[in-house]
Amino acid sequence: MEPLDDASPRPGVDYPGTWPEFLRWFGSDESCARYLEQLRWPKGFVCPRCSGTRAWRIAGGRWMCGGCGRQSSVTAGTIFDKTRTPLTTWFAAVWYVTNQKYGVSALGIQRVLGFGSYETAWTMLHKLRRAMVRPDRDRLSGVVEVDETYVGGDEEGTRGRETMTKSLVAVAAEERGRGIGRIRLERIADASADSLEPFIVELIEPGSVIHTDGWGGYAGLKDLSFQHRVTNISRSGQPAHEVMPRVHRVASLLKRWILGTHQGAVRQEHLDYYLDEFTSRFNRRRSRKRGLLFYRLLEQAVDTSPAPYERLAGGAPDPRITRMERRHKMLGALDQKG
Repeated sequence: MEPLDDASPRPGVDYPGTWPEFLRWFGSDESCARYLEQLRWPKGFVCPRCSGTRAWRIAGGRWMCGGCGRQSSVTAGTIFDKTRTPLTTWFAAVWYVTNQKYGVSALGIQRVLGFGSYETAWTMLHKLRRAMVRPDRDRLSGVVEVDETYVGGDEEGTRGRETMTKSLVAVAAEERGRGIGRIRLERIADASADSLEPFIVELIEPGSVIHTDGWGGYAGLKDLSFQHRVTNISRSGQPAHEVMPRVHRVASLLKRWILGTHQGAVRQEHLDYYLDEFTSRFNRRRSRKRGLLFYRLLEQAVDTSPAPYERLAGGAPDPRITRMERRHKMLGALDQKG
């Protein structure tokens, strides 16, 4: 891979600070492709088929592997795979998304970037959401409040943790003094231990203090390498939002964000990725370097599998092990150790 010239931005080192600076760095598809190459292959080209490193550039900006002869492009196997949208437009979308503190809607992207089709903007945003959370992110630690909340419209004739059409979302929030540290959100099937325990095991460090209400779905946490602090809300004489203020604050902000930014138009089959976006934005809310957020999202985009429109529109799951399956495997491993 050819070295960057002195004027080229260095991934992980240089971040655009302003829109004019962004335009100077990424004014052509070629400059965008070079930047992606440095992100995807920081030590030089690696063939996705044979892992060979001997290669040369051919027509169309592709690479020819000297070992197996495979032709590869920097966008193949990423969220940019087979895109017809110019990379300059993709980069502009990433810049816009990461520079809007409260997020953007597909209609907002369509207007800003001048797409003739709402479908194009909607697809682009959903692909970017799939890159907003690192699968190997650090787990929460310390004292962590955990609760559940419902996302969806009002329902009549249901009580407590019952629901007919809403989605149940597990919420975990670190205590940071009187404030909130990092958070995790996940749609779960129900409020049983079978759903809550895998969520906690995967996303919270063993040995952490888990603060919950007295719901029976949390009763087994003491047997899963956690310290369990229980507050019976009805017996405490205090409102739930005072006893566990962090998770209630996060749940309130989530619902306000969905209603405000997205006008409540979030389908249940797509909710997981809206939760990923909200989590990413919340955890980076204090970041002053928006260019760094731009870089991080691009970095994760080249490491995220393609998501064709048909899969996005149909709400079909990604062709990989589901999060819940992975968590149940983790619980099974803990049972074997015990």
